[in-house]
Amino acid sequence: MRGATRDQRGGSSVAAVAVLAVLGIAGAVALLDDGKPDVDLTTLAASSTHATISTAPLDSQPFAATDGVVVHPRAETAVFSAPDGEPFAKIGTAQFGATWLPVVERVDGWVRVLLPSKPNRSTGWLVDEDLDHASSPYTIRVHTGSRTLELYDGEKRLGRWKAGVGAQKTPTPPGRTFLLGSIIDPKRSASPVVLPLGAHSPTLDTFGGGPGTVAIHGWPRPDVFGAAVSAGCVRVPQTALDKLQRVPLGTLVLIDSK
Repeated sequence: MRGATRDQRGGSSVAAVAVLAVLGIAGAVALLDDGKPDVDLTTLAASSTHATISTAPLDSQPFAATDGVVVHPRAETAVFSAPDGEPFAKIGTAQFGATWLPVVERVDGWVRVLLPSKPNRSTGWLVDEDLDHASSPYTIRVHTGSRTLELYDGEKRLGRWKAGVGAQKTPTPPGRTFLLGSIIDPKRSASPVVLPLGAHSPTLDTFGGGPGTVAIHGWPRPDVFGAAVSAGCVRVPQTALDKLQRVPLGTLVLIDSK
């Protein structure tokens, strides 16, 4: 991550509060003296890989690239439906490691990011000044048709490998997502290294004891590489996993049917 390491991390308007209270608007937002939204975070559900937040706006360009900018909330912060819109969730500073989210849109003072919660392709708006900013030059591309994974640094391809992808009944979900975390657990015999993504199985509510989070990981048998056999995860050879482990959190992952 350029400009960051992998592990980075007034009084309200009385009149506005009174009006919103009378109207009985849930998740009401007042403004602080500096013009920032004043939100009661205790009323909001946390966006995480374990959560489903059905009110989240969906990504309108699910196969588009980004410029690599990623953001990290310095503290738990509200997620909004639109700039100056209603808060519908909150996002914390850590998921599987520090929370880094890819920016997919900007307007003055606000950024739109991909979220780790269900449904797939969930997005939300964050107040820009509450965030740390960095940039990842990398893009991970997963092609479920050819059953391959590619890693790019800008326009330069660093590697291409055969990969195991989701079976017909448990497909790997298409669209853009991101590298949500990095787990190293020697007790996992199939793959001690697991790289969770901000995406979930479209057909399974849970697998492996978790909430159906799709991940990139290794596999002890090479016959799975190039096959559609998984529960939705992407299985890659150790040579690929070694390179992917060095990719910073928040990096964009594009999954298509090519």
